[in-house]
Amino acid sequence: MAVPKRKVSKARRDKRRNNSFKISAPTLVKCSNCGEYKRPHRLCPACGYYKGREVVAKAE
Repeated sequence: MAVPKRKVSKARRDKRRNNSFKISAPTLVKCSNCGEYKRPHRLCPACGYYKGREVVAKAE
């Protein structure tokens, strides 16, 4: 069974793991109906439209 010969320091361990926690900003596209930015392939939270038709009726 593989057993480490020396203890891995916290700094060395964290240097190895540092790339897995990078996050990027979500991709945004303009809504074709109202022009608000929204996530692609999701209904618009501002107007309730998806692919040019109303999916959720928004109270104004």
